[in-house]
Amino acid sequence: MDLIDDDMPGPGGNAHEFTVSDLSGAVKRTLEGEFGRVRVRGEVGRVMVARTGHMYFDLKDDRAVIAAVSWKGQVARMAIRPEEGMEVIATGRLTTYAPQSKYQLQVDNVEPAGAGALMAMLEARRKALAAEGLFDVSRKRKVPYLPQVIGVITSPSGAVIRDILHRLADRFPRRVIVWPVAVQGERCPPEVVRAIQGFNALKPGGPVPRPDVLIVARGGGSIEDLWGFNDEAVVRAAAASDIPLISAVGHETDTTLIDHAADLRAPTPTAAAELAVPVRADLLAHVANLGARLHRAGTGAVQARDQRLKDLSRALPRAEALLATPAQRFDRVSDRFAGSLRALAQRKALDLNRAAGGLRPGLLRHRLEQRVDRLTASAGRLAPALGAGLARKSDRLAALRLPRGQMLRDLSRAAERVATRVQRMKPALMADLTRRRDRLAALNRMHESLGYEQTLARGYAVVRDADGTPMTDAAAVRGLAQFTVQMRDGRLDAVPVGSAPRPRKKPDGTGPDQGSLF
Repeated sequence: MDLIDDDMPGPGGNAHEFTVSDLSGAVKRTLEGEFGRVRVRGEVGRVMVARTGHMYFDLKDDRAVIAAVSWKGQVARMAIRPEEGMEVIATGRLTTYAPQSKYQLQVDNVEPAGAGALMAMLEARRKALAAEGLFDVSRKRKVPYLPQVIGVITSPSGAVIRDILHRLADRFPRRVIVWPVAVQGERCPPEVVRAIQGFNALKPGGPVPRPDVLIVARGGGSIEDLWGFNDEAVVRAAAASDIPLISAVGHETDTTLIDHAADLRAPTPTAAAELAVPVRADLLAHVANLGARLHRAGTGAVQARDQRLKDLSRALPRAEALLATPAQRFDRVSDRFAGSLRALAQRKALDLNRAAGGLRPGLLRHRLEQRVDRLTASAGRLAPALGAGLARKSDRLAALRLPRGQMLRDLSRAAERVATRVQRMKPALMADLTRRRDRLAALNRMHESLGYEQTLARGYAVVRDADGTPMTDAAAVRGLAQFTVQMRDGRLDAVPVGSAPRPRKKPDGTGPDQGSLF
């Protein structure tokens, strides 16, 4: 490039003229040829990602600022994305941007300017998220003891998923749903966020079962390899998950921000599988042990109560002792039952005979005839009484000076009523007389069937004194000089000769015969 000397002549001299584009191209070639690829250390200032995916940011120190740009493909390959305030070492080519007459650094790789700076940025982010309450213990959910479905967010091609599946099969086989994601690089944070949100969006009972617990897993690596799990969007998605989440990123010494937001942290992916499910063999042994203890406790309780029952039964009186007195009382009552029943029947028979003695047909017939005579006398007096009453009514009518025609009509109607009543009274009297005769006949038949004469026909006898009064006591009969015994076909005169003999046995020997009453 030619340089212009200050001593050269002014306008109209022989100085070379450049166009704007020529001069800009000459500057670009000089700058790129002089520096080529460079490594620049500085603090990241303003960061802007365009919709096209290109990233624009500034690199600065205490005295100068250099504009930097990374194209979309270069941004995707970055292990660490530059963030404002981060001290980095940017590697790229120094070039110019002609439309704005400025130079810029086209960056294809960014790395932290030492682990201390990266950890300082990580600590600052941790404190900011902790201040929002995302790491509070109170918001952490309890992992279910035995989940039915487990969702695993990890790379499908690494050893992590094989370790998790193998450990689950050994401890307690469960259904596992794997959501494949990138576990490092630029694609890692958004894919992990989509996986957590996608599992939470599943509906219970849908075609894809909703997991009961989530495991976010990745193997060990450098801090740059694990940086995607320190992303703020990943941490917020883990904290907002409605499904309990287990973080298993890196090895035991590795710590990422998702570990603080998760409901449970596992030191390794294999340990995450152990925390997700219990050991099936241990559960079976525990259940068997509980069953054996329950059986022993039940058997011991039954034996103790059986022994207690036996002890109490010894204090109770024997059944024979409890039933002895009632049995003896029953035997005594049953022995008297037959004789009492016969005595009761005899008393009732004598009562019936005494009652039937007053129902003689002659007496009943005499009383019926007296009733008929009284009824006939009353009927004979009825017509004169009606005539007298009619005469009195006539006199009262005459005293009232009623018209003769009206009085005759009234008398005629009254006479008709009297005649009607007399006609109606005669059948009523005859019907009443018939009913009484039928009643008398029925009573006579009852007397004949229940009278003592019928009883005499069955083998009984009636003892009477000299006046004909029935005797019921043996002592009274012994005091008589003579008495009469009425049998079925006649009467016998008898005198007392002593006490009554013992009852005779029946011919078949089964019991006492009827025998004599004397």
